[in-house]
Amino acid sequence: MLGGVLKKFLLILLVVVVYQNWGKIERVFHPSQVVSEQTQAKANVVLYTTEWCGYCKLTRRFLDQKGIAYKEFDIEKDTQARKAYEALGGRGIPLIDVNGTLIRGYDPDKVLAALK
Repeated sequence: MLGGVLKKFLLILLVVVVYQNWGKIERVFHPSQVVSEQTQAKANVVLYTTEWCGYCKLTRRFLDQKGIAYKEFDIEKDTQARKAYEALGGRGIPLIDVNGTLIRGYDPDKVLAALK
């Protein structure tokens, strides 16, 4: 009985881990979706998020799929990040700073345009 419960727990844990890292996993199977190395090298992306935000998760997944490195700050857990977020005008999450261009909300096309 304990073995069956342990197997179910491990299966659920595996599903959660795969879900959280799907963008990175997908990049392995679809490398053509990754942006150029030159774009990756010059990308300076800062992501202001919260843990519960669905659009923040989509943004993380998109950046992971494209192979774009980013710094992420949770504005509910980090007071310095909250101050930086407010200094940039706040008003909604995710707030993405791409090479100095501010993008509010989940908008992959704007992120890619700001990287060029």
